[in-house]
Amino acid sequence: MAVQFKPLGESAVLVYFGNAISEEIHLSIKKFLSLLEKEPFDGLIEVVPSYTNVCVYYDVMAVDQWDIEGRSPYEKVVSRLQRLLQKEIDLPKEKNRLVEIPVCYGGIYGPDLTEIARIHHLSEKEVIEIHTKNDYLVYMLGFAPGFPFLGGMDERIATPRKETPRLKIPAGSVGIAGKQTGIYPLETPGGWQIIGRTPLKLFLPDQNPPTLLRAGDRIRFVPITEKEFMELEGERS
Repeated sequence: MAVQFKPLGESAVLVYFGNAISEEIHLSIKKFLSLLEKEPFDGLIEVVPSYTNVCVYYDVMAVDQWDIEGRSPYEKVVSRLQRLLQKEIDLPKEKNRLVEIPVCYGGIYGPDLTEIARIHHLSEKEVIEIHTKNDYLVYMLGFAPGFPFLGGMDERIATPRKETPRLKIPAGSVGIAGKQTGIYPLETPGGWQIIGRTPLKLFLPDQNPPTLLRAGDRIRFVPITEKEFMELEGERS
């Protein structure tokens, strides 16, 4: 798929790199972000990446001063980004971390595990085995401080969000929403299907960096018992 551009309001452009969660698209986005960081344009305000696109916010008044007549600020920014995308850049080799996330599945920790098993005609044990089989790539952090958006979940357990979101989801809850899985770092409302909980703290405001996970990490879910959960939670309280 060729890169596509669409306006978002009067002061932003969405740059689409594809329409699926994939490491190839993720790499293209990382290269684009590196190019933009290396060669920012006058009027650039903020860049917000997602799984498949990047939203580029800009100052309309600043862009309007560019020495290009007969074009709108949006057209000027798109032209600048198109030229940037034609350039090559070698990303520094990263040594991605593998972080193990202990999870107590089901029961009070994963109230939706039974329903997910029923929907997919699986046993709860099979859902857990499928969920823990793959390592997951942390594509980005967002929604809440330290919330990891993960790619790599087996589609056999892909499940839509709940029709009625919960008002409170405990910190550490591991959920499924569509083809995604993620971990709630803080107690917050949410509509993801909750299948388990980790005793690890993902948001660490007194540390630098203040999050346990970083974009580019690989994580591996490891099932633990309720006793192990309580022991680990006690160690970190």
